[in-house]
Amino acid sequence: MGNRGGAIHNDAREIVRGYVSRRWIACVLEFKGRKRTVMSPGRYTELFFLDEAVALAAGHRPCAECRRERFHAFQNAWMGRAAGNFSDSPRASQMDEELHCARIDRRGNKVTYEAAPSHLPNGCFVDIAGSPFLVWNGALLLWTPEGYTHRDVYPRLETVTVLTPRPIVECIRAGYRPAVHSSAREF
Repeated sequence: MGNRGGAIHNDAREIVRGYVSRRWIACVLEFKGRKRTVMSPGRYTELFFLDEAVALAAGHRPCAECRRERFHAFQNAWMGRAAGNFSDSPRASQMDEELHCARIDRRGNKVTYEAAPSHLPNGCFVDIAGSPFLVWNGALLLWTPEGYTHRDVYPRLETVTVLTPRPIVECIRAGYRPAVHSSAREF
């Protein structure tokens, strides 16, 4: 589960905006016995993802409260990126600032880029002919809301469109291991 910094829905439970702030986080479903009504008026909008790899592809990072251990692992990978120049651990707000520029452009469109599929680490998402695929163990797994349903070999394309924001791909490359749905392990 995650959110995008606040309520992106109205009182009729309709999504009316893409985000409220730059703080896009991925949370656990249960934490300290807290109970919520989904899409409560005036409260943050809950977003649900198949797994962490999908949340990362959408541009979310681990929550520093309910996923503290994963947040620290992400933070360490962030420091280990080739582009990371931090003497201290980066603050969540610093990561959110850079992530925001890498996930949506000024018009509100998703930022993507091209890369060779064989150079992408496990846990990244790519788009091939309009379908999202997870890069996983030398193959591509077709994503569906219910799970990964099809395994395909790398395409004979020189490049593919990468859906996972570049800073997150760099974190994965630097050692962060996204959790994936159990259906990925079937392939």
